[in-house]
Amino acid sequence: MPIATIETEQLTTVEAFKDLGAGADAFERYPNPHAKRIAAIADQIAKSFQLGARDRFSLRIAALAHDLGEVVMDRDYIRRAGTLGEDERIDLTRHPLLGEREAARAGADRGAQLLVRWHHEWWNGNGYPDGLRFEQIPLGARILRVADTYASLTDARPFRKAYTERQAREHLLEWTGLEFDPRVVRALLSLEPFKELKGYGRDEEVSSDLSAIADEMMARVDALSEPPAVAGG
Repeated sequence: MPIATIETEQLTTVEAFKDLGAGADAFERYPNPHAKRIAAIADQIAKSFQLGARDRFSLRIAALAHDLGEVVMDRDYIRRAGTLGEDERIDLTRHPLLGEREAARAGADRGAQLLVRWHHEWWNGNGYPDGLRFEQIPLGARILRVADTYASLTDARPFRKAYTERQAREHLLEWTGLEFDPRVVRALLSLEPFKELKGYGRDEEVSSDLSAIADEMMARVDALSEPPAVAGG
């Protein structure tokens, strides 16, 4: 197939998923574009890892489609203020599986479908739906986990105000090595400013020391993953 035809089909697919993502944003009561913002942030992180064009396209589609499962579930608790009950939290873990199905129905490629399925997997294996850990989780899904969290925190929700950019970055650092891949967090913290990275919390100077903190935490995580030294003698 000619390159121009492939590019045209991809643009058509992206526009279709932008509409679906906007519908999910409205359902979740995000006051600002959310899915498109995640797609932009994820793509910038993906560039820093030198992901190929095809993988970046799948990641972009997955970012736009990642919450379609919540729309299908159509639960009131997703949009209301207040914390979730235990049964509600368990119920919500179904949404990545439903999102995978809906992404397939909407024409997403298999790579994008799996990123939707795995965008709530945690680096330490405590995520869902499959309990993947470390490099078992595809890099695209690890990127989507970080981008989604950052974009969600820096926008208002029915149950809380928007975090400042600094607060969101500090949250990522706090959960690095647990929920988030340290390398992906460091990549986000190292990004040059761009429109979608700007949060909706109150304006506040972002400390330039955060990248250094991320480097220090990355060194600690690497040290913990090294095998214990063998005593000589």
